[in-house]
Amino acid sequence: MSSQARAVPDVTRVQSIDLLRGTVMVIMALDHVRAYFHAAALVHSPTDLERTSVILFFTRWITHYCAPVFVFLAGVSAHIYGARRGRQVLSTFLWTRGLWLVFTELFILSFFRTFNPAFPYFNLQVIWAIGLCMLILSVLIRLETRSILLIGLALIVGHNLLDTVHVAGDGIPAFLWAVLHETRRFTFGPFLVNVQYPLLPWIGTMAVGYWFGGLYTSEQPARRRRILLLTGLVVTLVFIDLRFLNGYGDPAPWSAQRSIAFEILSFLNLTKYPPSLLYLAMTLGPALVFLACTERVPREVAAPIALFGRVAMFYYLAHILLIHSAATLAAPLGGYSMSDMVLSSSLIDTAALKGYGYGLPTVYLVWIGLVLVLYPCCRWFDRYKRAHQSTHWWLSYL
Repeated sequence: MSSQARAVPDVTRVQSIDLLRGTVMVIMALDHVRAYFHAAALVHSPTDLERTSVILFFTRWITHYCAPVFVFLAGVSAHIYGARRGRQVLSTFLWTRGLWLVFTELFILSFFRTFNPAFPYFNLQVIWAIGLCMLILSVLIRLETRSILLIGLALIVGHNLLDTVHVAGDGIPAFLWAVLHETRRFTFGPFLVNVQYPLLPWIGTMAVGYWFGGLYTSEQPARRRRILLLTGLVVTLVFIDLRFLNGYGDPAPWSAQRSIAFEILSFLNLTKYPPSLLYLAMTLGPALVFLACTERVPREVAAPIALFGRVAMFYYLAHILLIHSAATLAAPLGGYSMSDMVLSSSLIDTAALKGYGYGLPTVYLVWIGLVLVLYPCCRWFDRYKRAHQSTHWWLSYL
C-alpha cells in the first residue's frame, strides 16, 4: 500500500467488519454458556483428546476465532477512527478506552463472573488484553504504519521463541513475565489472580490489525478485497504447512490418534494461552477471507448479525451477566443452592458445585435462547447510541 497521501473516504461503519465482529460475538456466547452449564466443564478440558468427543471439541474449537478477531478488529477500527479524527485524538482515545477496558475487566466483569462483592478472583482475559494493547498502541501510532506492521509481525512470529523462558517464584518479576508471555496463577494476599491472556502476541495482533485498517481508508474496494483474500489464503496455507511439519509455531505438536477424526482434532488442537503463531494463523487467515467475501453481502442479510458487532461492548457485558444469572437460577434444578453460584474462583475450582451441569443439547438451547433475548436489547441500545452519540460522550466507550 502506498505511503503517499490519498483522499480518505468518509468511513463510519464498515458492514463487513461489523458482520465479522457480530458473528464471533454470537459464537463466543456458546463457549461461555458451556463454561457455566456443561457438566464436563467442571471435570476436564473440551480439548483433552483423551476425554473429549468430536462435537464437544468443536464446540470449544469454533470459539477460538473470537479473541483473535476481537483484538485484530480493534486495531483495524483504531486506524479507521484515526483517519477521520487525527493521530492525537486517536492516541487520547486509545489511552482512555484502554484504561476503561482494564477497569471493566477487573471490577465489572470480575463481579459478573463471580457475583462475589469481595472480589477474591481476578481472571485477566480478553478485555484486559485489549485494554492494555490499546494503551501500547496509543504510543506505537507515533511510528510509521509500516514500522507498526513489522513490530506486530515480529511479535506474532517470534514470541514462541520465548516459550522456554520462565521466571521462578510468585513475586512481581514472575507476575510481570506472566503478563507478557506466560499463563500463570498468583496469590496476592486474599486475591487470586489468573493471568490468562499474556500480552506479547496480542500486541502483535492489534498492531497488524492497525495496518490492515489502512486498507479501508486508502485503498479502492476491489484492491482491498484482493489483498484481504490473498493474504487470508496465504496465512491459512502457512498454518497448514507449518502444522503438518510439526516444527516451529506451537509448543504442542500434533500426533497419531486412535482414529482419523481424532488425528484431525490433534492437528487443530493449538495453544491459546498464550496464542501460538499457528493458533493466530489458523484463526486470522479465515477471518481475512471472511472480510474479503462479505463486503458485498446485502445490508438486509447482514443486518441481524452486524447489529451485535456495532454494540460489541454492550453485548459482552450483558451476555456475561445474563449467563451467570441464568446459571444461578438453574442451580436449584440440579439440587444445588443459588448461593453456590457466588464464586471465589472459576467454576471448576468450586467444590460446592461438584457434579453440577447439563448435557450439550441443553448448552445449545441455552445459547440460542440467550442470543434471542439479547437481540432486542442490542437493537434498543444500537438505536439509542446512534441517536445520542453526539451528545453523550460515554457511549463511545460501549
